Amino acid sequence: MWVKTRCRHATEPSARLEPAANIATLLDPRPAGLRGGTIATTSTKTDAASSLQGGHMTRYPVARTIKSALAVTALAAASGAVAVYAQVPPSTQPSSGQKLQEIVVTGSLLRRTDAETPSPVTVISTADIQATGYTTFADVVRTLSADNSGTLPTSFGLAFAAGSSGVALRGLTVNSTLVLIDGRRAANYALADDGVRSFVDLNTIPIDAVERIEVLKDGASSIYGADAIAGVINVMLKQNYQGRESKLEVGDSTRGGGSSEHFNASAGIGDLNTDRYNAMVSFEYQRDGRILFTSRPFPYNTNDLSSIGGLNLSAGQPANLSGSYAATVTPGTLSTPGMLTSGTPNAGAVAQLLSRCVAGQTQVADPAQGTYCSWQNGVFGQLDDQPAETRVGLYSRVAARISENATAYVNASYYQNQVNIDLAPAQIEFGTPNNTNFLALPPVLPTGALNPNDPFANAACAATNSCPYALINYAFGDIGSTIIEKNHNLRLVAGVKGDVGGWSYDSALVVNHSWLGTTWYGLLSYKQLLNDVTNGTYNFVNPAANSAATRAALAPALPKTSTTDLDSVDFRATRELAQLPGGPLGLGLGVEGRYEAQDDPNLNPNNDVQALGISQTIGSRTVFAGYAELGLPIVRHLEVNVSGRFDHYSDFGNSTTPKVGIKWTPLRQLALRTTYSRGFRAPSFAENGSSESLGYITFTPQTQASAWAALHNNDAYTNPYSLGLQNSANPSIQPEKSESGTFGVVFEPVGFANVSADYYVIKKTNVIVPPDTATGLSEYFAGKPTPGYVIALDNPDPQFPNAPPRPTVVASGYLNANSLQTDGIDIDLRLRANLPGTLTYRGDVSATKILSWKMTFPGSPPVEQQYVGTEAPYILSSGAGTPRYRAHFDNTFTIGPATVTGTARYVSGMDQTGVDATGSTTACLYGTNIAKCHIASFTVLDLTGDYKFTDRIGASWAVLNVTNRLPPLNPANYAGVNYNPTYHFAGILGRYWRLGLSVQF
Repeated sequence: MWVKTRCRHATEPSARLEPAANIATLLDPRPAGLRGGTIATTSTKTDAASSLQGGHMTRYPVARTIKSALAVTALAAASGAVAVYAQVPPSTQPSSGQKLQEIVVTGSLLRRTDAETPSPVTVISTADIQATGYTTFADVVRTLSADNSGTLPTSFGLAFAAGSSGVALRGLTVNSTLVLIDGRRAANYALADDGVRSFVDLNTIPIDAVERIEVLKDGASSIYGADAIAGVINVMLKQNYQGRESKLEVGDSTRGGGSSEHFNASAGIGDLNTDRYNAMVSFEYQRDGRILFTSRPFPYNTNDLSSIGGLNLSAGQPANLSGSYAATVTPGTLSTPGMLTSGTPNAGAVAQLLSRCVAGQTQVADPAQGTYCSWQNGVFGQLDDQPAETRVGLYSRVAARISENATAYVNASYYQNQVNIDLAPAQIEFGTPNNTNFLALPPVLPTGALNPNDPFANAACAATNSCPYALINYAFGDIGSTIIEKNHNLRLVAGVKGDVGGWSYDSALVVNHSWLGTTWYGLLSYKQLLNDVTNGTYNFVNPAANSAATRAALAPALPKTSTTDLDSVDFRATRELAQLPGGPLGLGLGVEGRYEAQDDPNLNPNNDVQALGISQTIGSRTVFAGYAELGLPIVRHLEVNVSGRFDHYSDFGNSTTPKVGIKWTPLRQLALRTTYSRGFRAPSFAENGSSESLGYITFTPQTQASAWAALHNNDAYTNPYSLGLQNSANPSIQPEKSESGTFGVVFEPVGFANVSADYYVIKKTNVIVPPDTATGLSEYFAGKPTPGYVIALDNPDPQFPNAPPRPTVVASGYLNANSLQTDGIDIDLRLRANLPGTLTYRGDVSATKILSWKMTFPGSPPVEQQYVGTEAPYILSSGAGTPRYRAHFDNTFTIGPATVTGTARYVSGMDQTGVDATGSTTACLYGTNIAKCHIASFTVLDLTGDYKFTDRIGASWAVLNVTNRLPPLNPANYAGVNYNPTYHFAGILGRYWRLGLSVQF
């Protein structure tokens, strides 16, 4: 997705490269101590070195295929400037002859002077974050080119994990990317993606407290344990901040909606190095306004695509089981006497209105369906492209040097994120959990009076008990429908680190509690609906006449509180054991114990709430682990790193995960590196605890079950509808296992240019899945038995009552069955140069190409499904698909106090097919083959800048989506209206401007 680009470019000091006497030095971006010459190693030995051989190397990411890189480069060149993602953490670079600073890089315990490890690591600095123009942590991380299918946007308001945002490196979903804060785990979001995948909500990480973000694009279970299969996002918060600063930013879209305000105030006193203490506090607030889908141009403001060859899915059509604010009724009978949900229309009968259409609706006279009011959901303020969101956060840290070799610290943070999600009004016709698609109003009330809601009832027919029932279709426009998700995250870390007896150690206690208050408004109580229909309590003829008490009883507020906990204590220590020909032999050891728990109660325990899926997860466990790492610089230019970890889980047993990495620097300008690792993902509580989930996808029988639809003559009964998918936990589930490898090259042909290319491959086995839904549906539609599935069926088609009815719910349990494999290439390019005068330039390209992403199902022979380049996996998270290419190209120009950055971001196109949903590689997910069943590529251009008026006062500005480009048409996507919010949200946001002011005191 193109995340919500609520952007800014905060001020930063100008970065002019040092003057030089020759062109090589002029164009060499490295610090003086690394430009040829000599530098000192940690053993004080001096030798000629480059950033590839040792010292404090700066790696410049760029990633992916030449094809994408060239395409994005051409686009970005026209824009002029861009932001930069560096590959090493910021630090003070030594001059010639000085001892190099030692650092610890994500994925390793050991201190080192060379940040270029055998594994590819990208570092996003504070300046890089500011240059993107984004003001949320989620927006920054989810633009990584390695983020792909399964990534979760906040804009998907109907997600199981509504109100949250998650990252999915390598397209392995949000539960295979480990998110750390200062190298330690954080509590998961209280709701699971699709009711099953646990993850850390990116919306609860305070961006203004971030010092840098380290992204390890390699497996890391050998150090961190479970979930680090695809990689690690390590958020490093500020730790020795001094000064006082405030920032205020405002922004808005030129298309309307989505206005934002962002405020931050930070203060810090004391310096650990000189004052022996430091205390800091950072407060931030952000508000993002909602964007109504009807505020955007065609075709993103309508469900009627008939004018361009698509389907007309406008609300109000009786045949589509979709009502309007003016109810329609059709005369009929009950197929089961006394059961009001078994209505059957009379032969040849069509619908008629109970009242006139209201403003914003259009009366339609259709010979096949009758008379009804057609309308778009958002006309009356429902349905958001972007929900309203408010964030408030506080981060504080106190640290003190308790001795010359020891520092104690306490970090405390509280973050609150509230998302208000406005939905379409509740429909009287819905198939789950109770089928009211054929609900009929009785002609006579229990009191013996005629039902005023049934226009077919009169005294004459009542006397002979022959009055027609009234099959009703209606949308409850007088009852608002909203979800409010209010997430709280409280985290406390207390620790001590230092040096003793040749060991460097770090130990900490983490207490992290998250609680989420969820309240649903506007969903119907099935029992109360039947009661109101039976007794004529609800006035369908004049809904405005209904009392507040009647509405509240029919659609009561549904509150619940869900919680997660993560409590841990760990101890890590490293030291040098001996001196090898290439440097010191390093040893790292660590132990960890933690407690994890989740309690997400079912909001619909009695299946009384219509249109609400089931989601319940309860579980807890303890984990104990030990891990070790050896750094072996065998010879001067050859480094080997070996690590391993043992975990014991109270709920499933043990896991052992090793890793080995090798880096060889045969030339000053060239480094080769490779890694091999094993990993695992522990079952979530939704998979092996006490849990079940029921969610919905849009199912289109005319293309996904064409032979079955033909039995119904492709009538309205076969139009797209909501199909429920229900999954249950399995206590016998075992962890997913993985093997992964990388091979890469880092090449620095000249001082001002650096390029790296890394191939990765990941294979998962024992993948935890429900039985393949497509297989179960195919067997049902083919009239075969469906072992392993329980399929609930709708009432028969009134026009073809003897044809097989459509399924409403497909239920199954989780099992260890599948395997998957994905591989691809990251390419990173970085350029730095001094231009004439005081002008400097920096350019970065980062791109990822997925070569293959395939799921293998057991069988004889096994069945393989290839997802890359398609909208598969469609039955996953937001149904975003797996684009083959993602890339960004950044260009930044600095002259004096002014900086301008231009960024081009690219996502490749996809076929609008989903083999996981249809079982076919060619069947279009949408009912008609518009746009040749293809989703076009998407490129967006951003401009940001800042100006430093004085050392204390600065201004920033941003214009995102400069060309105001609309997103590609994607009518099959169920997370947005005719577009894909996961990758293309910037197109819906439109041209977005932001202005900011920062003041240091």
